Amino acid sequence: MPGLGMNGWAIVTPKHHQWVQQAAAGDKDALSNLLEAHGPGVEAALVISQKWQGALDAADVMQVTYLEAFSQIGRFDLTRADAFPAWLRRIAENNLRDAIRSLEARKNAPPRPMLDAHGSDSSLALLDVLTSGAGTPSRTVRTEEARDRLHQALARLPSDYARAVRHYDLEGKPIEEVAALLGRSAGAVYMLRQRAHDRLRTLLGNPASFLESNP
Repeated sequence: MPGLGMNGWAIVTPKHHQWVQQAAAGDKDALSNLLEAHGPGVEAALVISQKWQGALDAADVMQVTYLEAFSQIGRFDLTRADAFPAWLRRIAENNLRDAIRSLEARKNAPPRPMLDAHGSDSSLALLDVLTSGAGTPSRTVRTEEARDRLHQALARLPSDYARAVRHYDLEGKPIEEVAALLGRSAGAVYMLRQRAHDRLRTLLGNPASFLESNP
């Protein structure tokens, strides 16, 4: 295990470089070693304002960050092994930013404004969110095909990502209830949901594949 430098960050060693190589090749134990070495330093550097500390803490951010690290490590640039701590920190900071944005937005708008536009069809409302409204008004969703594509994509997500979307976006449960079901804070659910939406957009691909132009 690497030692710690004066700033509390793990010292990069030849063993660290080996772990990076192994982790990028799919070795989960090597990645776990890296996260154990560098996660505490990343967590300690996160700054969460007092305003949000009741809904979010650094441990929430790191839980989602570790999930993201496992899913993204295959794309890590192996020529920059020394940059692993910065890479992990960037993921954590992005998660924190997205959680705060969601918490801010919650104060200012209804959580599911697309539902009314789709006759309370939560699947189509979610698709509208994911495609940034590409289905209206000049294009129409091929409903059954779109639903099938959405649920196939959901099945490919990590379990917690899929559960956050199913409970919140599709079943319409309040954020507090979703948080209780997942055993996480509201802020963590918002992070999981944001990352899930990012993955779903990638998996769904071009909206034109399930939208058709009106005559």
